[in-house]
Amino acid sequence: MDIFWLILGLLLILGGANALTDGASALARRWGVSDLVIGLTVVAFGTSAPELSISLISAFQGSAALAVGNVVGSNIFNVFAIIGVVALVRPITVGKSIMANEIPLVVLSSLALLAIGSGPALGLPGIREIGRPDGILLLLFFMIFMRYTFSQAKNTPDIPDPAAENAAGKPAMPMWKAAVWVIAGLAGLVYGGDRFVAGASGIAQSLGMSEAAIGLTIVAAGTSLPELATSVAAALKGKTGIAVGNVIGSNIFNIFLVLGLTATVTPLPFGGIGETDLLVMTVASLLFWFFGWRFGERVINRWEGGFLVACYVAYVAWQLVAL
Repeated sequence: MDIFWLILGLLLILGGANALTDGASALARRWGVSDLVIGLTVVAFGTSAPELSISLISAFQGSAALAVGNVVGSNIFNVFAIIGVVALVRPITVGKSIMANEIPLVVLSSLALLAIGSGPALGLPGIREIGRPDGILLLLFFMIFMRYTFSQAKNTPDIPDPAAENAAGKPAMPMWKAAVWVIAGLAGLVYGGDRFVAGASGIAQSLGMSEAAIGLTIVAAGTSLPELATSVAAALKGKTGIAVGNVIGSNIFNIFLVLGLTATVTPLPFGGIGETDLLVMTVASLLFWFFGWRFGERVINRWEGGFLVACYVAYVAWQLVAL
C-alpha cells in the first residue's frame, strides 16, 4: 500500500501542477498581474500547503523534528533540486528586480532560522527551539513580504514574455475555467503530496530512519514535489516568471508562514535538526543569489543547474551516511 500511495501521489502532483500553471497564468493575464507575482503568491501558497499541513499536524502530534525538518529539507530541495533541474531543462533568466529584492528575502529568511537554531552554540541562553516569540516575529516578516509583493504588483509593469505573446492569438481561458483549473490543481497537489508523504514515510520508517532524517529527506522531497512539478511545467511552457517566483515564494512562505504559524501555536524544538542542516539551507540560498549575479549575466545556466543538483545528491548521501 505504501508503494501504491507513492505512485498515486506522484501522478496527482504532476497533473495538479500542470492544471495550476495553466489556471494561474490565465488569471495573471485576466487581472493584468505579472506571472512573477502570481508565482510569488497564489502558486507559492498553494504549493506550500503540503508543508503547512504536515508541519501543523506533526507539531500537534509531538513530532517537532519532523515539522522543522520538513521545512529545512524542503527549502534545500527547492534550491538545489528544483532550480537545478529547471536550469537543466531551460536556462533561467532572472530579472534584475528579483535579484535585488526577492532573492535577498530568501537569504534573510534562511539567516533568521539559522540564527534561531544556532543560539545555544553561540553561547546565548535558552534551548534550541523556535519559541512563540520567534514564531510571531517570523509572521511579522511574512506580512511585510506580502505587503511588499502586492505593492510591487501595482507599481511594476509586466515584462513581456515571448511565450505569452505567442499565446496572445489564442482565445483567452474563461475566468470560471481558470478558477476551476487552479482549485483542481491545488487539490491534486495537496492530496497528492499527502499521499506521497504517507507512502514514503511508511517505507522510510520500515527501514529504521530517524524522524529528523525522514523530515529532511523523504518528507521534504515529497512535500516539495508540487514546487518541482509546477516549476518544470512552467519552464517547459516558457513561463520562467512562475518557475522562479514559485521557488522564491515557497521558500519564504515555508519559513515565515509555515514555521511562524506553527511555532506560534506550539513551540518547536529543533531536535535532530543540527546547525549543519541549517547552514546547508543558508548556503543554498546564497548560491542561488550568487549564480544569478555571476558576471552580471543574471542567467542560471545548465552547468550551474547541474552543480546545484549535484549538491543536493551530496547532501542526501551525507544524510544516509550519518544514519
